[in-house]
Amino acid sequence: MERNAKIERKTKETCVSVSLSLDGGSIELNTGIGFFDHMLHAFAFYAGIGLTVNAVGDLQVDGHHTVEDIGLTIGEALRGAFGDKTGIRRFASAYVPMDEALLFAALDVSGRPYLVFDAPMPQERCGEYDTCLTVEFMRALANSAGLTLHLKEMYGQNAHHITEGLFKALGLALKDAKRVEGSGVTSTKGLL
Repeated sequence: MERNAKIERKTKETCVSVSLSLDGGSIELNTGIGFFDHMLHAFAFYAGIGLTVNAVGDLQVDGHHTVEDIGLTIGEALRGAFGDKTGIRRFASAYVPMDEALLFAALDVSGRPYLVFDAPMPQERCGEYDTCLTVEFMRALANSAGLTLHLKEMYGQNAHHITEGLFKALGLALKDAKRVEGSGVTSTKGLL
C-alpha cells in the first residue's frame, strides 16, 4: 500500500505545494525562510518521511502566512498519506535533548485535532524566523492532519535549541506512530 500524498494550496497570500511519503524518500525544502527549512528538514529526517515543500509567500509582510499555510498543507498531506490508518501504531511519544534544553512530544493519529503547546521562547527570533510561529505551525499541522499533539519544553534557555528539539521530537514520535504493526485499525471503536 502506497502511503503518499501531493497537495497544493493557493491563497492571495501564499502558494504552497507539498509532496509527502510516509515510507521515506528525498527531502527538498524551499520555503523562503532558511531557519524554517532547517526545522522542516529535521522533522522529516527524524520522522523517516520523504518531504518536498515549495512555497512562495508574502514574506515582505512577515513569515506568519507562509509558515501557517505550510503547516496546513503538510497536515493535509499527512492525512491523505495515512488514508484509513489501517494497521498503524497510532500513539507515540519522544524526548529530545538539545544541549541545555529538553523537549517532549506525544501524539495520537486519531482524526481528532487538538494541540497542547507549552514551550516558552526566550528569544523572539532565530535568523529570519519569528519563534512565535512555531506554535502556529504546530496548530495548523495538528488541525489539518487530525492529530492530537502535545508539545512541551521541559526546560531550556536557547530558542534555537528549543525549536529544533520540538521539531525533532515531533519527527521521532511520528516515525513511531506511522509504523504498521497490524492489519486492523488501532481503536477499540474499530474506526478512526
